[in-house]
Amino acid sequence: MSSHPYASLKPEVILDAVESTGLRADGRLLALNSYENRVYQIGIEDAVPVVAKFYRPGRWSEEAIREEHGFALELAAEEVPVVAPLLDATGETLHSHQGFLFALYPRQGGRSPDLEQRENLVRIGRFIARIHAVGRAGSFHARERLDAAELGEIAREDVLVSERLPFELESVYEDLSADVLDRIVYRIAEAGPVPMIRLHGDTHPGNILWTESGPHFVDLDDACTGPAVQDLWMFLSGDAEEMSAQMLALLEGYETFVRFDPRELALITPLRTLRILRHAAWLARRADDPAFVQAFPVFYTTRYWEDHILTLREQAAALDEPAIRLT
Repeated sequence: MSSHPYASLKPEVILDAVESTGLRADGRLLALNSYENRVYQIGIEDAVPVVAKFYRPGRWSEEAIREEHGFALELAAEEVPVVAPLLDATGETLHSHQGFLFALYPRQGGRSPDLEQRENLVRIGRFIARIHAVGRAGSFHARERLDAAELGEIAREDVLVSERLPFELESVYEDLSADVLDRIVYRIAEAGPVPMIRLHGDTHPGNILWTESGPHFVDLDDACTGPAVQDLWMFLSGDAEEMSAQMLALLEGYETFVRFDPRELALITPLRTLRILRHAAWLARRADDPAFVQAFPVFYTTRYWEDHILTLREQAAALDEPAIRLT
């Protein structure tokens, strides 16, 4: 018998769960791209389809999910274009069925943003600032705090105990990842204290759906407490000059609403490196999930770890470089 957390999430369970909220499913069910959770588009009788998100069992506490939903609803109330969970007739957003916590969302169309267009970066910066303006007005209590030392050490340990590292690379990874984490922590401390606010937490381009009216932000699963730059740096790419130009565009929009602390520029490389460490750990933790086996086949090869170690060496060097400058 499978011990996989989603082994019992059969189509009939999904449809029954949706109908337990008072909706009438018409039997149409389409799996959408999602790895950490399971997400489906569900046809509804005499109405537009909805999107059902089934949270990975054990990943978040009920309190943490409610904080995510509450933040999304706060943003929606301020007309920030986030895709917030739907409320049922009793005002509830989080539901439970056969051991699964789930939420329903409106279906939102859109395409990936064109980040080559400077004006798009300006608009993205403007909307992220509005997210942060709301984020500054409250606090999370059950959600993750972006503490690099703690989260980086957890990531290292998860990889080292996962038995996914090839034996011949274990000591290399152990020493290199420890050195990289020390550099991350040092660079963050060197930047000095910066405000820690409620964030979207995972604003990569894949979590933006672009329409004629502009961006719509989806997937607040990783909403957390951290520095504002965490929601900006993932739109940067290329060399230092290119990233500087991209950041200037983002901040042109951002500072329409919220002041940006320039000390946070020094956090970009540490946060990028932390994300690289955590991504490998995430794959290691989920390596037995069939969805991951299908989506990330290269992870199960020695080549993946060789490339990961090379990337960490490159990041170690990058952590010795000065922060990007806004010129």
